[in-house]
Amino acid sequence: MKPSHFYAMLSRMKYINRWGLMNNTKQENLSEHSLQVAMIAHCLVLIHNKRFKGSLDAERAALLSVFHDSTEIITGDMPTPIKYFNPEIKKAYKKIEESAAEKLIAMLPDDFKPEFEGIIKMNGEGDSELKKFVKAADRFSALIKCIDEMRMGNDEFRKAKESIEKSIHEMDMPECKVFESEFLPSFYLALDEQK
Repeated sequence: MKPSHFYAMLSRMKYINRWGLMNNTKQENLSEHSLQVAMIAHCLVLIHNKRFKGSLDAERAALLSVFHDSTEIITGDMPTPIKYFNPEIKKAYKKIEESAAEKLIAMLPDDFKPEFEGIIKMNGEGDSELKKFVKAADRFSALIKCIDEMRMGNDEFRKAKESIEKSIHEMDMPECKVFESEFLPSFYLALDEQK
């Protein structure tokens, strides 16, 4: 058996800091972000299933979320204003992400590769429907980061918050509306107020 570096490489998610261009009161790393995205994606799919009579796999959504930014171990976190600056940069970065995904998958034992190809690339059976929930959860995680920073008096995140709120509303997902009204308000409260 050949040694696999895959999980050791994944453990490096904790070294990838997000929001690199922003003045942060507290750094957020990729591990923290991915966990929060997984919890929110799971919640959004539960809302879909329980409130809107859906039948999607909430656990699969959580799993996809854990790995949704795993390529950033290789690429680093590209700030959104740069990543989406123009179509050429966006297209080039997509190719870099695809190459990083291939590099990660190549680190796995052969019998693991097919499963992780579906997870890392989110192209497994039924994953196309779950992608939008992972994307919405990713945006909510970013919004929560903005809320946290602004609660600490950091106005640096005000414009990002407005932009992210707009992008969530533009997704026009009823599940997002439920999360926003039922779960998001608590993030504006101090611990003692969450009773």
